[in-house]
Amino acid sequence: MRQGGLVSPFPSARERLANGTISRPAIEWEQRYRRTVIASDTITTALVVGAIGDFFGARDAANWHEKWGILAFGTELLVLGALAVSRSWAPAVLGQGAEEFRRLGRSLFTATVVLALGGIALTSRNIKLWVFVAIPAIALVTMTSRYLLRLWLHRQRKEGRCLRPVLAAGSPATVRDLITRTRSFPHLGWRVDGVCTTEGLGIEDDRLDGVPVVGRLSDVANHVRRDGYRVVAVTPDPHWSPDRLRRLAWNLEGSDAEMIVAPVLMEVAGPRLHVDAVLGIPLLRVSMPAFTGGRRAIKGVVDWMGAAILLLLFAPLMAFVGLLVLLDSRGGAFYRQRRVGKDGREFTILKFRTMVTGAHGARAELAEHNEGAGPLFKLRRDPRVTRVGAVLRRYSIDELPQLFNVLTGSMSLVGPRPPLPEESAAYGPDIRRRLLVKPGLTGLWQISGRSDLPWDEAVRLDLRYVEDWSLALDTVILWKTLRAVLHGQGAY
Repeated sequence: MRQGGLVSPFPSARERLANGTISRPAIEWEQRYRRTVIASDTITTALVVGAIGDFFGARDAANWHEKWGILAFGTELLVLGALAVSRSWAPAVLGQGAEEFRRLGRSLFTATVVLALGGIALTSRNIKLWVFVAIPAIALVTMTSRYLLRLWLHRQRKEGRCLRPVLAAGSPATVRDLITRTRSFPHLGWRVDGVCTTEGLGIEDDRLDGVPVVGRLSDVANHVRRDGYRVVAVTPDPHWSPDRLRRLAWNLEGSDAEMIVAPVLMEVAGPRLHVDAVLGIPLLRVSMPAFTGGRRAIKGVVDWMGAAILLLLFAPLMAFVGLLVLLDSRGGAFYRQRRVGKDGREFTILKFRTMVTGAHGARAELAEHNEGAGPLFKLRRDPRVTRVGAVLRRYSIDELPQLFNVLTGSMSLVGPRPPLPEESAAYGPDIRRRLLVKPGLTGLWQISGRSDLPWDEAVRLDLRYVEDWSLALDTVILWKTLRAVLHGQGAY
């Protein structure tokens, strides 16, 4: 396949045979992408190790091969070994969410510990260079290369390439929801190509949202072996008893298909889910959300240090923006507003003023034009917004003063959106779970569409963050926030 005169190493996932079956080359891209990632990690690690040796004059040492060569080779071998042992190159995690970077970080941390202990045991004086310089540099370069490869992969997926063919098996309603989600988020790499239901029928008899219904739930394994599906997504249906699921797993052994079962639970994932075998029975254990403890303490330290560093970096920009706000319209440079934070405690949020003075009083006159979702009040073309304010809102620059709220502890860098008191008063018991953690300067809502999100979707994302929070998820959200801000989508 040629793109722009170049030969793409990843064949299209839309290639199919005339009878509707999926061609084997359509799934070969997974192994090619995996080999590309392995080659990238190996080359970048070798380049960093070589650069460390050159920069610190290692090659000029008289006993370079003995003193530096062994350490350099050992460091690279240790890093690559840790990546392999932690299954950081597993096709199931490459290009998928925060798990890829979580495994990468765990591997590099393990390599650091082993290298440090080895240096102590061998009483090496040069081990500090490799522990405190080489491996952090390897981490920076490999994570950057992984991210660039992921961007390329996601771009391919949005164009319909490099997708994993999925056979969805369950009730028409749950399968339909799965189809909708895979089409809304193509970067996740799933495309439902076939459906199996209890009666072998869909909403439109032989089709379900345009996807062909290929058979009954009892025929799933046969269709997988014949047509080469890469994923079998089992969605809730009364047909699926423990015995039938076990037999399906047995029947899929030896095929290329990965069986994924959607548990009948709320959206809980990540580090809270554990599979245990108790009395020979596989049980899905859901641990309690972490609202306190060591990880939360680390998050607090990261918030404080991150806010302090960002305030220093953005101080010139903030001074310039404050001057523009003062010159553009009457009033102060900052706008203070009461918001609801952790455990329902109110605090004063700080923003650059983007509206004319007295804008809050004019809200009642515009109530009938409200375009916000749920209890939110939003207008795409709000007449109260100033010229400078429109630019600040588009790129979220008006939110920068909230770094002071993060510094003082009333907010976090990442968390749910901080609601107004009147919005919070309208919350039901379920939605009030958003208040179990500190509100954030950014969050899943920020990187998923902001004000364009339906209210139910915004709540779902906030509750997902509360339930499944992790340091790795925070890192991914912060990284993606930059792109969301630059695009300006959903900001008004």
